[in-house]
Amino acid sequence: MTKFFTSASSGISRRTMLRGAAAAASLLASPAVLRVNAAGKIRLGAPFHRTGIGASYGRWYERTAVAAVKLINESGGIGGQEVEMIVEDDGTDPKRGTEVIEKFATEYKVDAIFGHLFSHVVAAAGPRAGELKVPYLVCSEGHQLAGGGLNRYTFQPGITDVKSQVASMAPWISKNLGKKVTMIFPDYAFGHNHRDFFSEAIKAQGGEIAGLIPIPPTESSFTRYFPQIPADTEVLYHVMVGPAVLTFVKELGDHFGSERPQIFGFIDSLEAVDLATPQLDYLDGTYFWEAYPRYAQADQSDADKFFREKVGVDANGASTDDPKDISTYSHMFSVWETLFVIKKAMEAANYKGADQKNDFIAALEAMDKFEAGNEHPQGDKVFNGKTHQVFGKQFISKVESAKLNVVHTTSIEDGMYPDEIDYTKQPL
Repeated sequence: MTKFFTSASSGISRRTMLRGAAAAASLLASPAVLRVNAAGKIRLGAPFHRTGIGASYGRWYERTAVAAVKLINESGGIGGQEVEMIVEDDGTDPKRGTEVIEKFATEYKVDAIFGHLFSHVVAAAGPRAGELKVPYLVCSEGHQLAGGGLNRYTFQPGITDVKSQVASMAPWISKNLGKKVTMIFPDYAFGHNHRDFFSEAIKAQGGEIAGLIPIPPTESSFTRYFPQIPADTEVLYHVMVGPAVLTFVKELGDHFGSERPQIFGFIDSLEAVDLATPQLDYLDGTYFWEAYPRYAQADQSDADKFFREKVGVDANGASTDDPKDISTYSHMFSVWETLFVIKKAMEAANYKGADQKNDFIAALEAMDKFEAGNEHPQGDKVFNGKTHQVFGKQFISKVESAKLNVVHTTSIEDGMYPDEIDYTKQPL
């Protein structure tokens, strides 16, 4: 039986973590029992954003992880060893995120940690994971890892980083939407990555940045920011996060009315939000980046069908249990794929316990590609063992009749850039 554990200190009662996978989420043992009976098992720490501005992501990250661990265990575990997942809420908070890393490493003594998304949490927790010498596999998009800002114990093998994403998008935006861009972005590391790397990418296409408008990630109303948008803006580029994204889009529509520039957004602005919501009519005809298309496309792969079935998501990107419960489909696949990367690397290292963590890291660094399939439903990827960063395809989708239809798919090569670090030269 697959078992999952949550810490009593997290303030979350033991409960079924996924209605669609209730049998997989038996919470019959406490962490104390785990420490007694964990011999010969792989223990993975999962810091999820159960609360805070990342809660919608954390909820679906957790559901995806439950489904993936269930499947791994049903298929024989990792090298014949059962996987046990311990979940802690980090509150989408850097301080709490760091404390959770310490708890996983020192109290639970996990074999590896995976699951952090928000880049300001990763930026705080990553250095601590390196100090504690615990493998830390993030499901984030920040560039701080590939940019050399973290350490040899930190990996990002399940999703591309912002620098790669915007480098892939900029040529299409410049050619099809316009060259004079105003950017609206959250005022923390993730948003700063967009600001810096998209500015660089659009200028390389002969474009220019007309305006930069940073917004605090906890902002609840945005009307005071919109007058800052220059009148000659050709493309409004937005990437917002948090519980107020619906308000953002509605107020944006109220501000512009029918006279608007072209609009290109990152799906972060509408993850877990139903596009059929009346307030979103304004977005019809606008474009979004997606890492993984929320709506099943006409050429849907068998791997996408498999993934949707296992995580309980329908063809519209909603929970199969509740059509109003919209998934964070363009990000949560990274949890699934990261878990299968962990499995592959541990088996390559013949991993049997904590004294082989260095072998596990070396096995991760030896990987160079992941082929599309049930373990990697988003598509083929190239992995750079020196920078610990994965590269994959990106999707540009157009809002049409309250759905997202893919109009352009980039190549992996479109998002490649020169190495900025070689973590393999750092000591373990």
